[in-house]
Amino acid sequence: MNSSELALYLEAGFIDFNIETDERFLPKILTNNQQEQVKVLENLLFELEHCDEFFFSVAFVTNSGIACLIDTLKELENKHIKGKILASQYQNFTEPRALRRLLQFPNLELKIITSDYNFHAKGYLFHTHATSAKDENYTMIVGSSNLTQSALTVNREWNVQLSSMKDGALIRQMQEELNQAWDDATTVTEEWIAAYERIYGEARSQRQRAYTKIHKLYKINPNKMQAAALQNIAALRAEGKNRALLISATGTGKTYLSAFDVRAAQPKRCLFIVHRGLIARKSKESFEQIIDEHITTGLFTSGHREIDRDYVFATVQTLVKDENLHAFAPDAFDYIIIDEAHHAGAKSYQKVLSYFKPKFLLGMTATPERSDDCDIFKTFDHNIAYEIRLNQALAENMLVPFHYHGVSEIVVDGELLDDNADFVRLTSEERVKNILYYADFYGCDQGRVKGIVFCSRIEEAKALSEAFNKHGKRAAFLAGATSEEERARLIKRLESDEEGVDKLDYLFSVDVLNEGVDIPSVNQIIMLRPTQSAIVFVQQ
Repeated sequence: MNSSELALYLEAGFIDFNIETDERFLPKILTNNQQEQVKVLENLLFELEHCDEFFFSVAFVTNSGIACLIDTLKELENKHIKGKILASQYQNFTEPRALRRLLQFPNLELKIITSDYNFHAKGYLFHTHATSAKDENYTMIVGSSNLTQSALTVNREWNVQLSSMKDGALIRQMQEELNQAWDDATTVTEEWIAAYERIYGEARSQRQRAYTKIHKLYKINPNKMQAAALQNIAALRAEGKNRALLISATGTGKTYLSAFDVRAAQPKRCLFIVHRGLIARKSKESFEQIIDEHITTGLFTSGHREIDRDYVFATVQTLVKDENLHAFAPDAFDYIIIDEAHHAGAKSYQKVLSYFKPKFLLGMTATPERSDDCDIFKTFDHNIAYEIRLNQALAENMLVPFHYHGVSEIVVDGELLDDNADFVRLTSEERVKNILYYADFYGCDQGRVKGIVFCSRIEEAKALSEAFNKHGKRAAFLAGATSEEERARLIKRLESDEEGVDKLDYLFSVDVLNEGVDIPSVNQIIMLRPTQSAIVFVQQ
């Protein structure tokens, strides 16, 4: 960009917007707008990818914010692009884990303002490539966005982006402000972070206690999309329909939604059918938070036979046996719910569905599409109660935001590993080290890593879990043959933060944990199972 081009950009930005220019250098307001699918992050990444030096000054730095930039920061390290990042100890909100992740990049300098607790400045300065000294220029973004995922992708933030030649007054002033703050700041080292962790921990505990007090004032109510779905289900019943299919992304609260509808319909007896005993117990607990206290609930699973309860939570494997199925009259239940209804085409489900004659049947699934010839929609008379897909659920803030990083598989002995690779290569030391490197590099947002690793073969899962243990990670594996009791025990070890518990860092899974499980503390997923199925991918 030269001076004549800049003059044109300024004229378009401040005098006449009709002038056609390169939008990259046009003065503009940067904000997050989900409807238009624009994010502050996009501009930040673009400038990082096109700069030869950068300087950030923010009040808050969080691990989620670094996760948004981590791949680009790695590319900048490889290109030897230097940068400075200045954070603040304002309200002790900056996360120690985020600072540690920044320290791993040798091309970055990291400092923090510790003397001025009111430092709240947010600015991003990029020195852009120039073909000659006279074309040297800068781009600055100044506004409200901190280095957090929410500020860069979701929050209603306002930032101004401006470009300038190197001798522009505005850029000179910003450089002076940044340099002064930098000179007054403390260099971040591992020793400083270790000391700061205690202070941060106390401040975070105070914030959590305050949140807990407020949270206790609220009871569980349907969210906006659940409320709309409930209206549709009620409307279908009013029309005389006796079957409906709810399509709802994983994590959007299908079980709670069904509990709300059961509470509204008030059946004398209700049957909730799942394919795992662990899910039956979790579903029972969810219902008990919603339904009236006088209603009795029970399990009908391996080891449990509480058939006289008002609401029964059963596994299809237990229910399908003739002696168990015929323990109930065909009209015993007014309302039946099929969890993970995409399994309803299986013979076991068809046998159960053919036997019972409920007044209303509700199917719930995140993925009704199937790769076989079974038509799940037909099973529920093509009555779609409501549809909440993954993108929609994310846009409505119904799901915890996640970071997805695509990592190229490793080449071993000249062979790019895929699902058809020899077992020896899939479990080679070289591949194990590659997996461990990226698992540690990307880490997790909060606390210790509690990860699930999806594999395609039992032998692979077992061998890799053993290899992880040899490298200091606490790991175990699950397969279809693993008992319900053992699954529950391993999941408890994965979730636990209690002292004295034999914790797990990773669970390796083969065709288990793909769906219908609720493990809220999981904060890292590693996909080692190549798949051409979008259904399997989304489920996992």
